[in-house]
Amino acid sequence: MPWTEVMIRVDRDAVTEAERCLEALGAAAVTLEDDADHPVLEPGPGETPLWPTVSVRGLFGAAVDRAGVLEALRAVPGAREPGRVHWRSLDDRDWVRAWMDRFEPMRFGAHLWVVPSGMDDPADPAAVLLRLDPGLAFGTGTHPTTALCLEWLADRDMIGASVLDYGCGSGILAIAAAKLGASRVVAVDNDPQALEATRLNAERNGVADRVGCVAPEAFEAGKFDVVVANILARPLIELAPLIVSNAIREGRLVLSGLLEEQVGTVTAAYRPHCRVEETATREGWSRVVLAKTA
Repeated sequence: MPWTEVMIRVDRDAVTEAERCLEALGAAAVTLEDDADHPVLEPGPGETPLWPTVSVRGLFGAAVDRAGVLEALRAVPGAREPGRVHWRSLDDRDWVRAWMDRFEPMRFGAHLWVVPSGMDDPADPAAVLLRLDPGLAFGTGTHPTTALCLEWLADRDMIGASVLDYGCGSGILAIAAAKLGASRVVAVDNDPQALEATRLNAERNGVADRVGCVAPEAFEAGKFDVVVANILARPLIELAPLIVSNAIREGRLVLSGLLEEQVGTVTAAYRPHCRVEETATREGWSRVVLAKTA
């Protein structure tokens, strides 16, 4: 069947209202896209990052009442301004497939692969497959910080290791650790949606029995061989005592989500109890690996 798409350009603060309005009007799908070319950071715990201005697109049947949609959109801040609302008619197509066509399996290290739904497995007999679909909110390996962490995990012997993923988002790092052989993984996030995403992704990848998901208030301190925290510089500094305390002596702390110029400030918060083993930088983003010394 043919479709009609309405696109509304709104500021970040009005995105939720625009989404709810389109959903209430019966949109078959609502998607968000950058309205310009602004970089979006991977989120800290509990955050869903958005661009300063966003194109909110609603997909309707061809017979949608355009006047009715426009009237309803008057309640969305900024939508009434000239040039903010656009329409287009679309032929029938597989929208999910079209969205997924922008992505392909990604390799990290020698044999760790992130494979989106419906795609063929890579021609790698030693492949460790992590099945995860791209998305905005939680991270899928496409951002340099996630890629740097995945590469570190993929290049280490994780067999039998215990791992804490603090600020787990989609659970990609926790699940990767489990797929690579970690025997116990705890994923922590203060966003219930992130914890639910991690649970579902762990089940899908057959590692739910080794990946526990907990909110910070329910997290019980322990001693882990590896602590991964791919969040942002400020929470990395604020959480330094907690992150360090949950690592065994000579355990590894893998920190990311920080800009290259923030490495010194972040590592300073850890130096009393850790030594810096190595740093890696990609596209201005850095990963720091520390060893706990005391």
